[in-house]
Amino acid sequence: MTHEKLAGQQSAPQAVYIHIPFCTNKCFYCDFNSYVLKDQPVMKYLEALEREMEYTVTQTPPGEIKTIFVGGGTPTVLKPDEMAYFLKTVRTYFPNWSEDIEFSMEANPGTTDLEKMAVMKEGGVNRVSFGVQAFQNELLTGIGRIHNIDDVYRSLENARKTGLTNLSIDLMFGLPNQTVEMLSDSITRALELDLPHYSIYGLKVEENTLFHTMFQKNQLPLPSEDNELQMYLLLMERMKEAGYNQYEISNFAKPGKESRHNITYWRNEDYYGLGAGAHGYVHRQRHMNVRGVNPYNEATEKGLPRLETFTITKEEAMEDFLMVGLRMLEGVSSTRFEQQFNVKMEDIFAKPLHKMLHAGLLEAEGDMYRLSSQGVLYGNEVFAEFIGAITVK
Repeated sequence: MTHEKLAGQQSAPQAVYIHIPFCTNKCFYCDFNSYVLKDQPVMKYLEALEREMEYTVTQTPPGEIKTIFVGGGTPTVLKPDEMAYFLKTVRTYFPNWSEDIEFSMEANPGTTDLEKMAVMKEGGVNRVSFGVQAFQNELLTGIGRIHNIDDVYRSLENARKTGLTNLSIDLMFGLPNQTVEMLSDSITRALELDLPHYSIYGLKVEENTLFHTMFQKNQLPLPSEDNELQMYLLLMERMKEAGYNQYEISNFAKPGKESRHNITYWRNEDYYGLGAGAHGYVHRQRHMNVRGVNPYNEATEKGLPRLETFTITKEEAMEDFLMVGLRMLEGVSSTRFEQQFNVKMEDIFAKPLHKMLHAGLLEAEGDMYRLSSQGVLYGNEVFAEFIGAITVK
């Protein structure tokens, strides 16, 4: 990577995020920009998405695309003909794919029959991430998921039959009524699948969700903090024993099977963000799109569907470098920081680096700073230390 590219962020983005905001239903914990599919103008949305792609590549022509990630919502609620149309537009406007492109799509078990999986593979998708969340039907019902465990096995079987083998599943811990034993059972069943990648997230009770309303009324039976910590320690131990590398706070992979698209975010690199409510980061400008489906569709008839666009200052970019970079367990490189910003990381962040090293939450090796094993458990506290903390010796 050249000094000029890092310093100016002026080369074309090599990563694309596309948002499909439709879901079969709204999960009780979800605050994502998603809408129940019934009566939604799906085809009009896909046409609007095509218009945004056209405006985007005219304004910022793409280079070689290394990763594409289709998220949601649930992208796999698209019917096979809608899916084929959508994937064709992606290929039309972002035609220059690297030979080893990682093209990921989120999926819900139960929304991926053989025909749809075949259309996805034909359209270039080569990595699928299934939102499984738990291997107990009663827990799934309790969080508003509409799939059951049989759907999980069937969906994975359909993927493999279609020739899709780079598969990942999401699990969650800290769920209402979930015990440490239940999580242990979910991990056992997940590992039996022998997948290349697992993402395992702790539940966060977000505003504007059913769980938030229940929490405020004291009606959400969450595990204790001690149990939640036990769950996280257990999953890290079990994943390590099974030969998976914890390369990010919530992500585990076999060697070489890390999510390259997500690493783009954690390395604070440029990416296109397309679709309703999508965020993008290009040439040190962040943008957020109009959120609602119809408002987004209408906005694309006039130009780029932006809700807001703002330039990231050098100071903000330096903070972001530390905050997102430290999510990766390899840590952040002071050499790379200096290449990008022409100043030393140790000068700019002297105080929080010293404080976190002294507290044993960060450790230094060579030019790398990374979370210690204790720091992994308190990552958010560590990241917060770098907000508004720019100092110069």
